[in-house]
Amino acid sequence: MQIFFLRRKFVSFLEFDCSDRTFEEIQIFTGFQDSNLDMLSKCFKSVFMIRDQKIKVEVNDSLDEKKVIEVIEACFSIIDTQHRLNAQDVNYICSLAFKNRLKDFKAHQLQAVCKTKTGKMIYPKTIGQAILCDAMRHNEIVFATGVAGTGKTYLAVAYAVNMLKSERVEKIILTRPAVEAGESLGFLPGDMKEKVDPYLRPLYDALNEMLGLETVEKYVEKQVIEIAPLAFMRGRTLNDAVVILDEAQNATCAQMKMFLTRMGKNCKMVVTGDVTQIDLIKKKDSGLMQACTILDHIDGISIIHLENSDVVRNPLVQKIIERYAKVE
Repeated sequence: MQIFFLRRKFVSFLEFDCSDRTFEEIQIFTGFQDSNLDMLSKCFKSVFMIRDQKIKVEVNDSLDEKKVIEVIEACFSIIDTQHRLNAQDVNYICSLAFKNRLKDFKAHQLQAVCKTKTGKMIYPKTIGQAILCDAMRHNEIVFATGVAGTGKTYLAVAYAVNMLKSERVEKIILTRPAVEAGESLGFLPGDMKEKVDPYLRPLYDALNEMLGLETVEKYVEKQVIEIAPLAFMRGRTLNDAVVILDEAQNATCAQMKMFLTRMGKNCKMVVTGDVTQIDLIKKKDSGLMQACTILDHIDGISIIHLENSDVVRNPLVQKIIERYAKVE
């Protein structure tokens, strides 16, 4: 990529020659209805445009030209590895650049986790998510903590589906603490599945996206996918399975110990939770907080803490979380 400076009518432009790029790659960089260019313009408070296979950036007093170059190169690295780029990716890359963390970003580390029923590849979108995915591949037990929207549960399900599709395990087990905000399953209508289903809706949504509703229902009926409250894990040995414990911040210390000791042969466990949303009467009773403290530095166990910068929902979510963190 060649870089030029152009001065015209008292306006200076930083130019990036993209003649070595295909028309499709430049289109991806531009984004649907120029959405990626608009995000770059917003982040750098400048004007980004594409003219004659060149990216042109209007130079102003506040423009950090080095960061512009780094961001554009990082954007094309995503296009090269994933053949996609959206405004959310651009916003994240710009945020890393402004925090001087872009050197930690390596697009080739964002390996695909799973393929959805429509053939869309699921990739980690942030550095933290990439670290989490790598931890799941190389460890038997992974703890993933982080605020809402960091993708910890979604990626755990994607990993489990990939393991099932590749026949490395025989089943997926989904569980979570049955008590939340003082509610008990015993007072809810229906059988066990009907009682637990509303609590596991985020997991179901992810499964339906990756496998399709009919396949999920078939797997649940055949118990290839098993749903159960955490209390029902007692006394069992879990073999040839990926087991996901969601909302683990509401598991007591005794429940967490019970759950972790259910591990059998060829079993992978992923424990996800948000320690800022503990519904237990005493936060110190959270089994997730205790486990992350006492099980650190054990071979085969990885503890990943996702940050606010790993939030991949609407960009407003990250700002909302940061504001609430200041008053809590």
